[in-house]
Amino acid sequence: MIYLDVLLCILTVICAVAAMVTRKLVAAAILAGVVSLVVSYLFVRMKAPDVAMTEAAIGAALSTVIFLIAIRRTEEEER
Repeated sequence: MIYLDVLLCILTVICAVAAMVTRKLVAAAILAGVVSLVVSYLFVRMKAPDVAMTEAAIGAALSTVIFLIAIRRTEEEER
């Protein structure tokens, strides 16, 4: 199981760097959500389910939705 944890940590770093480097805002918001979901799973593996549920609900779901709504509204105003 330790190999899975290391693989997920590497995936988190790759997705975080990709979110910083990408030029597309929607892709960056989705990658940030993926980072939050992976971190949430890692919290579950560390026996912290309360922190994992909070990270999944707020970090992955709510923040990603707010980012996507903000991106959509700003793109509409630019047109």
